Amino acid sequence: MRTPVEPPASAWSFGDPTDYDPLDDLVAIGADLEPGTLLAAYRRGLFPMPSGTPGDPAYWFCPVRRGVLPLDGLVVSRSLRRALRDFEIRVDTAFDEVVAGCADPTRESGWIDHDIRRAYRRLHELGWAHSVEAWQDGRLVGGLYGVALGGLFAGESMFHRVRDASKVALVGLVGLLRDEHAGDRVLDVQWQTPHLASLGVVEISRTAYLRRLGRALEVPTPAGFARPGPAGG
Repeated sequence: MRTPVEPPASAWSFGDPTDYDPLDDLVAIGADLEPGTLLAAYRRGLFPMPSGTPGDPAYWFCPVRRGVLPLDGLVVSRSLRRALRDFEIRVDTAFDEVVAGCADPTRESGWIDHDIRRAYRRLHELGWAHSVEAWQDGRLVGGLYGVALGGLFAGESMFHRVRDASKVALVGLVGLLRDEHAGDRVLDVQWQTPHLASLGVVEISRTAYLRRLGRALEVPTPAGFARPGPAGG
């Protein structure tokens, strides 16, 4: 079984999330992307994004309106349900390839830079970051990656090379999270977009998110992330 390794504590403090500006998603600038810093941020409801300018410090966000996907609210269309039969879902068998797919510089609004890729590779090596992959005919055709902390899965990005492949990976992820602790789990997608809304993502307030996060961190990580292999559902 793969047990996550707790890294050294961060040298940085993100303060009390209840004191953040109630009107601004951006709550901090700076710190580093060490594993201990990343985990401390997620445990307080934050996540990093690069500024877009090489050499600039990381930006840390805790959205005023948070996008979450209720595990009983995933919208699976008739066509997507049919498409599920054409894919195999795997977990953590191609983490680097999934992140590379998400970081493809030809994608519109690409934001994943070298520092982000390296930081999440280190989290993956420690057992905290995971990929859920859609395979077809022996080829990786889509997937997503994120961070699993107890009952929190913080989704970072997803990609597809064939139609519906990223959605299939999302269905696989939801299947992993639907266990006896599903009522306390949180599937965080950062912000709601029209595309994510069509899949069932809703917005909740920062206060509600932090309250749910506190409960989520007290439950165990899903068993499906304990070792690489095919996903359960």
